[in-house]
Amino acid sequence: MKIDDIARLAGVSKSAVSLAFNNKPGISEATRRHILDISRSHGYIPRTMSGNKAPQPKNNNVLRFVACKNTGIVTEHYESQPFFNELIHHVTDAAIQAGYSLVISALEMQQLQPEIEKMEKEQPSAGLLLLGTNLPAGFIESLKSIHPCTVILDTSFRQVNASFVSINNYMGGYQAARHLLASGHRSIGYVESIIRVVNFEQRKEGFLAGLQEGGLSPGNMPTVAVDPTLVVSQEPFMEAVTAMPALPAALFCENDYIAISVIKSLQELQIRVPEQVAVIGFDDITEARIISPELTTIHVRKDILAKSAIDLLLKKISGDGLDHVQIQVNTELVVRKSC
Repeated sequence: MKIDDIARLAGVSKSAVSLAFNNKPGISEATRRHILDISRSHGYIPRTMSGNKAPQPKNNNVLRFVACKNTGIVTEHYESQPFFNELIHHVTDAAIQAGYSLVISALEMQQLQPEIEKMEKEQPSAGLLLLGTNLPAGFIESLKSIHPCTVILDTSFRQVNASFVSINNYMGGYQAARHLLASGHRSIGYVESIIRVVNFEQRKEGFLAGLQEGGLSPGNMPTVAVDPTLVVSQEPFMEAVTAMPALPAALFCENDYIAISVIKSLQELQIRVPEQVAVIGFDDITEARIISPELTTIHVRKDILAKSAIDLLLKKISGDGLDHVQIQVNTELVVRKSC
């Protein structure tokens, strides 16, 4: 393990790790403790601290964050994706503010239960926070027994009796549809992810409901499926657009990665955004403000998602929140120049 790994796990910069290891000013005491706790919990003791006899972090001061990986949305390098990077940063801050250290792991979906049970045996935690973006309902049922204090983040299933904190994806999709209709668009296309997760299905459901409420039948809506994790032009999308008898006046994209990819693809085809096609995304990642034209999108409050998840987990730890609840964080429309 290297300093880079500690920085990634702690959600801080390498310079912050160096300051903590060398006991130098420049970071808060809470951040210093968090970095050192992460280092010790992963068995990494820097040379500058080899003689330090500071006690190991107490079990009841450790929260475990586990990202559930597969080949879809939460990939091997999920933490480098803007949405998840920002979310983890806020989760880390919320845990520190609550006086806890956050131990971060990423596990393959098929190995979740045995690996978490093994980690809990080696280092018991006060609570377990699962990044469940990719998780199907059946997996969640089997994971509920691992830890009495468990919260699943970034997904939800109405039929599963577990504690979830998720985006109000339906609202976001609905807001996007109503904005396009209010802008005068009647010919609207849909660009979806080739990987289907519950978040995308809920966004689509809300979007279609918004169109129908506005008097637009989505029955013949042009729909194209693309890779949801690429921010470069995509050949399947360009081929689909070229083959369309008429270009839609507006496109809704299921996330900002897709939207940015769509804008780049349209630019390669010499199709101007928004003059010829309006584009709207979902998530409001940092790149949404960098792409030209700046992306109109649905803003997701990652800070509220993180704080809500940590607060719910702390209630479970204290015994005040043992009943399962489902929390949804509402979205906001951010109008920029792509619409």
